[in-house]
Amino acid sequence: MNRRLLLMAVAVIATAAARAQSVTYNHDSSKQNQVTVMETGTGALSPDLYYSVLHNKYKKSAASKNKLSFRTLAGINLYSQVDEAEAIDSALVSRAKIEALNVADRQIDLAWLAEGDKVNGQMERLKRNIDRILLAGGTSDDKERWTEYYRMYQCAIDATKDAYMPNAQRKKEYLRIYEDVVRQNEILVGYLAKQQNATVTSMLLNATDERSLNKGSIVRDAVNRWNESRFAVRGSQTGGGDNGGTGDETVNKGN
Repeated sequence: MNRRLLLMAVAVIATAAARAQSVTYNHDSSKQNQVTVMETGTGALSPDLYYSVLHNKYKKSAASKNKLSFRTLAGINLYSQVDEAEAIDSALVSRAKIEALNVADRQIDLAWLAEGDKVNGQMERLKRNIDRILLAGGTSDDKERWTEYYRMYQCAIDATKDAYMPNAQRKKEYLRIYEDVVRQNEILVGYLAKQQNATVTSMLLNATDERSLNKGSIVRDAVNRWNESRFAVRGSQTGGGDNGGTGDETVNKGN
């Protein structure tokens, strides 16, 4: 109950205060003349003594430098620029249409959809060949250098994907990257083949150097083969029934 009475009392006081306010009007001719002279150049500044003593320079030029004259001059100049503004607006609208088509062309990377598999295939091949460098006898520095090549091409692919360019230009860039990767792959394959051949040759040379020659054994084997051949020839002559030869070794050189 007390709260309701308090709210009613506040409402009554606010209403009374609102009715107590009123608008007063006091005309000041000096201020009016100041405004009219400043805006339109009509009227006279007052009091005259005040402006003559303290603002004499302003008093002499205030009417001629009113804002209305500047507004009129600005309006005339702007009106002469209507044709130029319309031409600029038409050019901007036309350019906006072209740019809208450019944006639509650049939003979807159709070039990567067409060339991506081919480029990725060569990049995977380059990666596999890089992994074979150490197995083929290459050095870790060589592998690091070729790995930097791989990273460079991967960076070029990512930059082309993110670039603001039409799909036709993207396709050209992807094909250039593809050609470079193919060329580097061929160079790397040649390097791997050279390293592999060098490794195999080195192994063969090392195996030959490590093998020791036993000349005595070679001589004994040769003598044994010669004796076997001599006995075989003698046996064939004895079994032939010739006139009991002398048993000496003879070799028939022809019939």
